[in-house]
Amino acid sequence: MRGKRSTTGAALLAGGLAVSGLAFAPSAAAVTPQSATITANCGFFGGGQATLTATQNGTAATLTLTATAITTPIALGQDSITSTLTLAKSGGGTVAFTGTKNPATPAGTPVTVGPLDGTVASGDTLDAYGGSLKMTVFGIPITCTATAPQAPGPFVFD
Repeated sequence: MRGKRSTTGAALLAGGLAVSGLAFAPSAAAVTPQSATITANCGFFGGGQATLTATQNGTAATLTLTATAITTPIALGQDSITSTLTLAKSGGGTVAFTGTKNPATPAGTPVTVGPLDGTVASGDTLDAYGGSLKMTVFGIPITCTATAPQAPGPFVFD
């Protein structure tokens, strides 16, 4: 009887450790890659390298763009840029991410917009190349386009 109890106790302990190990295991990323770089041309407003960071929670997704080479000539207040980031969908069509989120930005510093909200479907493969970023700052429209596919590759959503 004693051997049976210790075997049962050991099995319960092993099962408990396995379950707790799963509870503390890192969750898989829903979108891959989680970040990508592009080179953007914003016409009169300049251009250069930018980083896109993606997150996903079911069909809800967000994208944040930080344009390391594109700086603002004047200070911008928090949430003062209206943005629409449109990404090209593999197989045709586009998906838009919109919002008015941006940090307060001193003059001469890189521009960041987002997180911008969008809706994705499982299997969506999206690339900034073939899409655009449209921003409105103080009533002035600014359009940026990617000059090549994003690296390391398009975003693939679960």
